[in-house]
Amino acid sequence: MLIRNVEAEGHGPAVDIRIAGGRIAEIGTGLTGPGEVDGRGGALLPGLHDHHVHLAALAAETASVRVGPSDVRDRTALSAALMGGPAGEWVRAVGYHESVAGELDRWALDAIAPDRPVRVQHRTGALWVWNSAALRAAGLEGDGRFWREDERLRGFVPPVRLDLEGVGRRAAALGVTGFTNADPHPASGLTQMLSVLPQRLLVMGVDEPVKLMLDDPTLPPPAQLARAIREIRPRPVAVHCVTRVQLLVTLLALDEVGPADGDRIEHGSVIPVETIPWLRRLGVTVVTQPHFPVERGDAYATDVDADDRPHLYRCRSLAEACIPLAAGTDAPYGTSDPWAVMRAATERDDGERLEPEAALRLFTGEPQHPGQARRLTVGAVADLCLLHVPLREALRTLSGELVRAAYVSGRLIPPA
Repeated sequence: MLIRNVEAEGHGPAVDIRIAGGRIAEIGTGLTGPGEVDGRGGALLPGLHDHHVHLAALAAETASVRVGPSDVRDRTALSAALMGGPAGEWVRAVGYHESVAGELDRWALDAIAPDRPVRVQHRTGALWVWNSAALRAAGLEGDGRFWREDERLRGFVPPVRLDLEGVGRRAAALGVTGFTNADPHPASGLTQMLSVLPQRLLVMGVDEPVKLMLDDPTLPPPAQLARAIREIRPRPVAVHCVTRVQLLVTLLALDEVGPADGDRIEHGSVIPVETIPWLRRLGVTVVTQPHFPVERGDAYATDVDADDRPHLYRCRSLAEACIPLAAGTDAPYGTSDPWAVMRAATERDDGERLEPEAALRLFTGEPQHPGQARRLTVGAVADLCLLHVPLREALRTLSGELVRAAYVSGRLIPPA
């Protein structure tokens, strides 16, 4: 195919790009050939890649009830949301935070929704809370609180319809041509299940890197984490770090083992300034979520230790230190719109604000090396995002509404 009259970074306006065999075959002016698409002067970008997302959970959202602070405001509204479906049917609720109705356990849920099996996921994705009806239906005991037990719980719940087709179409409409699925323990057959998506796909643990999940209550000492990483080598690791101590343990372990090309810090929620030279020396990439201080600002003001707040979700300070930086939406635990993430990165008022060009680059890196920018060059894979407008205009708004089409290996992803 041939995409004519586009603005392409490094090549200027009104250029033509020929695609053959799934790659860019020629860049020039006055090119002709079959399968022509008139770009009408819009910018042609590398397709956006969401470097940290949970696709099965995102696809389950259409079969779920949203009960986060922006969806329900108090206990009464939570009860109405959980009781709104047919009596006796399982309810899968997501996005919960304690600001809605306090801490939950089986008995608190029983008081809110007593007559049907209910399971509620915390907005971090780490905790499920089940009421007594759900526990009885599954033959389980306890207080109904399950911390990072998704793998064990899968066999106890009825199947949930996964709207993967919808996920793929909605992402394509935003110019997303690739995903990195960041589940720590991918279910058997996950890659095959996700293959219906039209986007390019990297599944951590099946593909590189290997995801390592850290939690403060079960945090291994640095030497133990180093042994785990050594067993994984020569493959790179992507280490989940959402607290100061998790980051420090990870850096100590990587120091002991030695870094590998492709190592990543996932989230980097708290990065003390004194660790920035350490990160740079190790050469690890930080894949962060700059939208969380916007989406969760009110909760962070009370939930996050005052000493940690100045160090939340760094962007600019990392980029200025030449630390490879990229972003993922962490959907469904954050917005699934990468353009909203970019806007959030440019609107920070805490010294971590990025310029629009840098915010866009958060989503245009190589899938396995997110901090390395993809370029429109001859021979490059033709995963592309075509905009309605030139780049300069797009950078002023950073809106998904400006996306005209998305192509994977030169093939158009059909619009929704």
